Amino acid sequence: MPFEGDDESDTVIFANAYLILPNRVERGRVTVERGLITEIAEGDAVPTAPGATVIDCAGDYLMPGMIELHTDNAEKHLMPRPGTAWPPLAAAIAHDMQIIAAGITTVYDSVAVGAFDEGDMRLKTLQAICDAVVEGAQNNLFKADHKIHLRCEIAFAGIENLLPPLVAGDLVGLLSVMDHTPGQRQFVDESKYRLYYQGKHGFTDAEMEAYIVERKKDQIRNSARNRAFVVDLAHQYGHALASHDDATEAHVDEAVRDRMTIAEFPTTVDAARASHEKGLAVLMGAPNLVRGGSHSGNVAAIELARLGLLDIVSSDYFPAAMIHSAFLLAEQAESMDLPAAVATVTRNPAKAVGLTDRGEIAVGMKGDLLRVHDARHHPLLRGVWRDGHRVS
Repeated sequence: MPFEGDDESDTVIFANAYLILPNRVERGRVTVERGLITEIAEGDAVPTAPGATVIDCAGDYLMPGMIELHTDNAEKHLMPRPGTAWPPLAAAIAHDMQIIAAGITTVYDSVAVGAFDEGDMRLKTLQAICDAVVEGAQNNLFKADHKIHLRCEIAFAGIENLLPPLVAGDLVGLLSVMDHTPGQRQFVDESKYRLYYQGKHGFTDAEMEAYIVERKKDQIRNSARNRAFVVDLAHQYGHALASHDDATEAHVDEAVRDRMTIAEFPTTVDAARASHEKGLAVLMGAPNLVRGGSHSGNVAAIELARLGLLDIVSSDYFPAAMIHSAFLLAEQAESMDLPAAVATVTRNPAKAVGLTDRGEIAVGMKGDLLRVHDARHHPLLRGVWRDGHRVS
């Protein structure tokens, strides 16, 4: 249980709700006992149940707690301004508060292993943020269930030294293989790379040109060797693997060869279709859906959804976008009803990383639940429960 001493009893009944079940929406109630769902019943009656906590949902939706596989939000709290480090445990707790308030009950905190952006400070805090997530989880300081996603930048020269002590750590469950080199994958169009990084770092044109030359050299020297190293280490420890920013069918074939299960942020329809057809779960960002397109100029997530090629939605860099995007999908993607849209933030991510005890409202599943009011086509969270205990 996330916290002790809550007002709820060991039995909680969520009554008079529209239940978002795996294949339908129905008016009914859900009973959670000792953290697990034990009964699902139809009807709008609010029962009297001595010894139980009964919650009248008043016709709101009841859906599973959301499962987030790729969020940079923890790192934002660790470094709230460029060059400014925050105490790691305090950063992790602040991140947790924001995550749970967004309805995310299970989160894979994404930690960049090998990043060129913040240099030495990022490298020095890498182990510290992983340790802080473990400490917070072990000492019952978090409201959400935290796990770790190691995002491996394969062009980075030192990854063979950085990764081994991290990959064996408690709570690690997912690795992704990234290559943010100019001219590669997300930045096939180098002008997009220049625009993003020159704006981020304030480079002059000459500094930007020199930066691009160095990154390309790093890619040639390191990427192939480091990719093989990351993939082998992930399989050695039994962690799920994701590709990142695949742009071509050849990229997808490489991911299939490496036994990956998730395709994060494919940049083209062709790559998304190939991933979907070859058994990889296609993950796109919720901000892409809410904003109506990619900030990098790549394929729009709603286009993939309408083509039946979208499996998982991640909040990426904006936690509150996740639940918003699920309800937008139900409105805007003709191929998705509400249960299918909600599955992109619940059941599908759980399946992709091998979590079999959560992600849907079904008997025997964890009592991780959200009460959601749909107000003027925008979902409002009215309550968040984890293991049957209210946490927000």
